Order: sequence, then structure tokens, then C-alpha cells
Amino acid sequence: MKLTTKGRYAVTAMLDLAVHNGKGPIALADISERQGISLSYLEQLFAKLRKTGLVASTRGPGGGYRLNRNPGDVFIADVVTAVDEPFDATRCGGAKDCNGEKRCLTHDLWEELSQQIRGFLSEVSLADVIDRHHLRTKSHEQNVKAAQHRSEAGVVEASV
Repeated sequence: MKLTTKGRYAVTAMLDLAVHNGKGPIALADISERQGISLSYLEQLFAKLRKTGLVASTRGPGGGYRLNRNPGDVFIADVVTAVDEPFDATRCGGAKDCNGEKRCLTHDLWEELSQQIRGFLSEVSLADVIDRHHLRTKSHEQNVKAAQHRSEAGVVEASV
């Protein structure tokens, strides 16, 4: 399965909404600027996300989008599926006619891989991804502080 730009950008934009969840409607222009995604592309994606009920929109000044559920209840598979991204690693698109009109030798393997990917992404929520990111960021910050402390301690010891 190849996750296209459409699926990646939809997940990134939804994560941005989740990070800013509870701060009122978020303008697509803000997401565009923060994430480096074209505003017109976001408008197309959010039309699909709204249609599937993952987001809600508010019109007018101060308007924008918000999650329609808690970040822990929005799964990555839901987002990818909402923007019409298939979970299909087969060469034939699941038609089972990979080798002319017959199923190829590896069809079942790729079909099973597709199911595994869908299953994995169905278990990972927006909140899970945010928590993992915050954990990595916090860990990195702690490592930088520890290195600075060791460096400063080394400078002090050398001058004594």
C-alpha cells in the first residue's frame, strides 16, 4: 500500500486540529501555514472530512474547523478512509486479476498486508500519535538539558 499525499496531508491536518482542540474553530489558513499544506488542497480534504462527520465547521469571522469527536476517538484509518485513500497493496486493486485474468501467486500476501495495515491504523488514534510525539519531544529536551549540564559541569571542573 502506498499512502499518497492526500492521506498523509489529511492525517497531518487532523493532528493539527487535535493539538489545538478546545481552542475554538481553527482556520484552514492557520493549518496551511503551520503545516506547509496548500490552502486549496486543505479545502478539498476538509470537504471530505466534514462529509464523513470527522470535523465540523463554523462559518463567518472567527470560524473554522474543529474535531467532531475526542482525539482519542478518531482513528488514523478513519481519516485515511474519509479522503478516499484505499488500503490496498495488491497490484490489481483487489480485483484478483493480477496475472491476466487470474490471481497472481502473491495476491493473498498483499491482500493480507493490506488488512494488517488497516488493522494497525484502526487501533491508532490522533491522541496516541500526539502522546508519542510529546513523549519524544520531552525525551529529546531532557537529553539536551542533560548534555548541557554535563558540558557546564566539565567546564567548571576544568577551571578548578
